[in-house]
Amino acid sequence: MNLVELKAKKVAELTQLAKEFRIEGSSGMRKQELMFALLQAQTEKNGLIYGEGVLEILPDGFGFLRAPDYSYLPGPDDIYISPSQIRRFSLRTGDTVSGQIRPPKDSERYFALLKVEAVNFEDPEKSRDKILFDNLTPLYPERKILLERGA
Repeated sequence: MNLVELKAKKVAELTQLAKEFRIEGSSGMRKQELMFALLQAQTEKNGLIYGEGVLEILPDGFGFLRAPDYSYLPGPDDIYISPSQIRRFSLRTGDTVSGQIRPPKDSERYFALLKVEAVNFEDPEKSRDKILFDNLTPLYPERKILLERGA
């Protein structure tokens, strides 16, 4: 089950899925609550949940995967990434990260990333070797580039 796919579904579709998973009281739930309940039910059935987003690293060292649905601002569907994962894969703010997630535990508010499966749609091991943009050598044009066309 993919978190991005669940976000795209309408409430009626989520309610139908909840009935298939035999989630009680699903007809009175809001969309966000339905998504949480479906993901919890999927986890209990030993199913895997996948999610993705654009990483924002906070000053404290941990980060969140933000969704375009909320204009990359903090939202209820954000996915927490631990500082150890950020260091291990040399992640930076703006990287698109996808992987296996788990629903929040009792005292937690956010989904948590369990396993990084792709960074910027590539293998996570490749992201370690990327050069920072500020350290790249600029190449200037050696011949004139004509942008206008004759009418």
